[in-house]
Amino acid sequence: MYVLADERRLLQMESAIGLPVTVARTWMRIRTNASVPVALAVRERRLIWLSDRVALAREFPAAALSLPYHFAMATSPVCSDGVVWGGLVLGWPTAGESELTPQQLAVIDDVRARMGRLLHEASGRGHPVVPPAQPRVLDPIRAHRPGPYTGLAALTSLNSLPEGYCHLDAYARVTLVTAPAAELLATQPAQMLGKRLCKALPWLDDPIYEGRYRAAIVGHQTTRFTARHPDGRRLSFQCYPSLPGVTLRITQEGTTDTGAETATGATDGRPRVIGLHDVLHLAAALAQATTAQDVLDLVADHVMPVTEAQAMAILTWDSGRMRVAASRGYSPRGLDDFNGRPVAHAVHWGRGYDQGRPAFYATWEEFHRTYPDAIRIDGMGAWVLLPLVALGQSIGTCVLAYERPREFSDNERSVFTALGGLITQAFERAWLFDSKHRLAESLQSTQLPHDLPELDGLDVAARYVPATPGMDIGGDFYDLIRLSDTVAAAVIGDVQGHDVTAAALMGQVRTAIRAHATAGADPGEVLAHTNRLLTELTPDRFTSCLYVSFDLRRRTASLSSAGHLPPLLGLPNGPAEIIETAPGLLLGIDPDTDYGTTDLNVPPGSVMALYTDGLVEAPGLDLGDAIAALAARFTAAPDRPLSDLAETLTAPTENERRTDDIALLLLRSTLPSG
Repeated sequence: MYVLADERRLLQMESAIGLPVTVARTWMRIRTNASVPVALAVRERRLIWLSDRVALAREFPAAALSLPYHFAMATSPVCSDGVVWGGLVLGWPTAGESELTPQQLAVIDDVRARMGRLLHEASGRGHPVVPPAQPRVLDPIRAHRPGPYTGLAALTSLNSLPEGYCHLDAYARVTLVTAPAAELLATQPAQMLGKRLCKALPWLDDPIYEGRYRAAIVGHQTTRFTARHPDGRRLSFQCYPSLPGVTLRITQEGTTDTGAETATGATDGRPRVIGLHDVLHLAAALAQATTAQDVLDLVADHVMPVTEAQAMAILTWDSGRMRVAASRGYSPRGLDDFNGRPVAHAVHWGRGYDQGRPAFYATWEEFHRTYPDAIRIDGMGAWVLLPLVALGQSIGTCVLAYERPREFSDNERSVFTALGGLITQAFERAWLFDSKHRLAESLQSTQLPHDLPELDGLDVAARYVPATPGMDIGGDFYDLIRLSDTVAAAVIGDVQGHDVTAAALMGQVRTAIRAHATAGADPGEVLAHTNRLLTELTPDRFTSCLYVSFDLRRRTASLSSAGHLPPLLGLPNGPAEIIETAPGLLLGIDPDTDYGTTDLNVPPGSVMALYTDGLVEAPGLDLGDAIAALAARFTAAPDRPLSDLAETLTAPTENERRTDDIALLLLRSTLPSG
């Protein structure tokens, strides 16, 4: 039972029945915007039914990784008079039911309505229900007063059996140990009672074993695991749900029961079931991925160790052809067999794929029957195919391959389904991000000049450096406009924002400046006309801009600035100067803004640098100090090519992660030829 808290942004567990305490505490606080069944039920005010753990894995992959047990689940909002007060989660062993019965639905509706009324009434009295710091874990069995010798008689009876028995409560604490169990475990009952099993017996401190206790309680199914005692003996543990808690039957290995789901810990030396902590680690890592390359690297680095696969490939589509985006374990020749094959004949294309369901093939024969056109790459013997779908569109698949034939258990299939959901969600985010990023890059690249005009008496070098991959696209731009044989205009600017709109607006700014410059306007007028246009077109976006008109015959420059960073002027063999201008408002703020001009001499051999803030800004660094530092390393040596100077100024420092684009335009005054 959950109650809304933290201004209705949080679901906090008030009480739980039938869950291990460790599981209950894991889910004690859930954000209402989380991708969790009860949170969705509260947000959408509807009952959600999940018939088994596969359904949970398909709809809520992250939640399924933390609850890899056999059980069905229904979640429902708790409401009264149209107000949601909390949420109710019901779980019971999977028994093949595909839907809730009318009687079950009626009971759920009645209970949630009564709970809602109680919460409503408590709030109306000024004493709303406040969940405890820790959820109350209730005993589902009503206590009956036993006879005075009942416990002793039960223990005497169990001690007469050859196998050992041990009972754990809902906190996984040992509450009973029979004499044969203590003998098998080579310990004393007094050393175990009241302690958690993993603390009483450190050699059983393994997530795999704890997962078996939980599975027995949550799924109401008998489970089993084997473990090696420090003295070398192998012991078998059968876990029987016995609410509240679990009863362990302990025997020497060799006496086994059928029908129990088995797990083997790391001490066995045999392949183990995928560990919960491994997949949770992957889930947390994928949640931080922002680009397709991030996802590819994380999947390759984490999935193979988790699943014990020998090879993996991430396949995507490009113009109807299959491409290997990332791989591990496949030979170069095998990858060549993948690359370039038509999608219609690809290995993964077949029935069920378009439904976004994982597919499992235990042998090559089974795989080939489903896909007759498939080719067997590197002699692999078993496969898992995890489809990648974004916005209903197939964008690829994740192939996991095993060298030998392999059967996939129900538990593995469930975990693979959850993994596929996590990978798909991460890929969808990255795919949308990359698509948007590519569109912005395309817009930006088409707006930047591919070739700058050549003018007698002026050397030019320009650089555009995008932000570190994974960052948003910027709106930095530069341009050089030939106005006559002896006059040129240099422009640099930065459009507010890092998105497609900024990239598109950049083109509008360049077009407007070119139009007014070629019409004969002076620098201040060019910015004023452009400002009025931008104020009408995009009143919510602003642009900084620096416009410089060079008179190559007189060797003078006239500058006008709309809130842009000051240019640098490096004299031949001398220090660089910061040119102070009278910057007006950014373009796009006030349509009536006037922009002044600054005139200066540009002697032969001097170099002017126009740049955007990505070149100088850094966290914790004063902007004025940053510009001064740039001037200190700016040299206008006459014999140094401008291209070398541009590379030096834009070269990244070690391990630098740029958060903004850089535009740089260098202009050197030279003597006219002849």
